[in-house]
Amino acid sequence: MSGDVVVRTPCKINLHLGVHREKDERGYHRVDSVMAPVALFDVVRVEAAPALGVSFSPELGVAPEKTGVWKAATLLADALGVEPAVRISVEARIPERAGLGGSSADAGATLRALAGLWGADALDPRVVGVARRVGADVAFFLDPRPSLCLGAGDVLERTFPWLEMPLALVMPHAEGGSTPAAYAEFDRAGEEPVGYEGMCGALAAGDVAGVAARLHNNLAGAARALCPEVGAVETWLRGQAGVLAAQVTGSGTCSFAICESGDAADAIAAEAAERGWRSWSTKTLGSGAEVC
Repeated sequence: MSGDVVVRTPCKINLHLGVHREKDERGYHRVDSVMAPVALFDVVRVEAAPALGVSFSPELGVAPEKTGVWKAATLLADALGVEPAVRISVEARIPERAGLGGSSADAGATLRALAGLWGADALDPRVVGVARRVGADVAFFLDPRPSLCLGAGDVLERTFPWLEMPLALVMPHAEGGSTPAAYAEFDRAGEEPVGYEGMCGALAAGDVAGVAARLHNNLAGAARALCPEVGAVETWLRGQAGVLAAQVTGSGTCSFAICESGDAADAIAAEAAERGWRSWSTKTLGSGAEVC
């Protein structure tokens, strides 16, 4: 290995998240997930080292061995029959506990980088198999593009043309619950999802208004129950000028607004920041060239 390998990975939003009550043999819920990559990036750097090392900036506050990045590296090394003699450093900009897939993005970017170094394609079945073992959304980040994923949200069913949409992302003051807590709350009081076919049709047609009209997340109720401020942010976003639609993403706590323009997204993010909320003006990715 000569030189460093650097992978920039986007986060994601769930345009459609349909959680079902049934579970697979791993204990994972059946999930219908339509995801789009978003231009808020973590950077993963891989370099040669005597032994595996993983670090995050800023620090996560958990042991490196407990992270998805460590698990991805060790499992892929075992699957490909190589020694994981690399140092992996993650520059983390995607917020945690947001529903934006930050830890999954880091693990997926790690697999993309290491697969190339170790002579495998990122979509090699061995790499995909490791991604599914690491976490439900990790396989999406092996080739992050607008996609329908089924199974536990970890089986790629279909991809769609790139569709750039201005977004405002807003997170509340409160910390919110974990993903396991959100699923536990769903098991207690959640409702069955609507179908994903309408969202897929809108994406296939490149219909931004159609996408906005079909946003769905039946895990959002659990996110609001665990953190009522999530609902306050979501409701506030829907009332802002220039917003086509707004929704909690994933298990929360971040909500996103699809906006009429970049200027509208800028104004909404600025107003949210004045309220003390964490906010970003960004967009869904409009081409694969924005992922590297």
